[in-house]
Amino acid sequence: MTTEKLRLTRDPVAKAEMLIRRPVAEVFEAFVDPEVTRNFWFTRGSGRLEAGNQVRWDWEMYGVSAQVRVREVEENRRILIEWQGHGAPTNVEWVFTPYRDGSTFVSITESGFGGDGDARVNAALDSTGSFTWVLAGLKAWLEHGIRLNPVADHHLKGL
Repeated sequence: MTTEKLRLTRDPVAKAEMLIRRPVAEVFEAFVDPEVTRNFWFTRGSGRLEAGNQVRWDWEMYGVSAQVRVREVEENRRILIEWQGHGAPTNVEWVFTPYRDGSTFVSITESGFGGDGDARVNAALDSTGSFTWVLAGLKAWLEHGIRLNPVADHHLKGL
């Protein structure tokens, strides 16, 4: 077997998408209001996502937190934040696309990973998986009122 040196031709980007069968205003609010978000992602948030604000998100089960700089918010359409992701500041963008049947398609993209090629690819893959869990938790919460807890249950202590 021959090992070939791989070379990146584009910066890796994390992307996760899912249809949520709820109106766009409700889906958008689920990410803006930490009292809702804590039902499917982090355990505590210091404030609403509003352009120009800086908030803190806590995942108390892991003993970690993130400082989040809210760069842009377009109500019911888009959210753009910057946070310290995988060793370098990255940008995370949510895009909310409403459908005629009252559903919302959510797309989450993270970009700007740091490090060498291997580190950036690994960070993008990890982030894609993590945001997929976030969307699955959102779907369970908004569509069925179930706290699925995929983020909390993904990395259990002692395993």
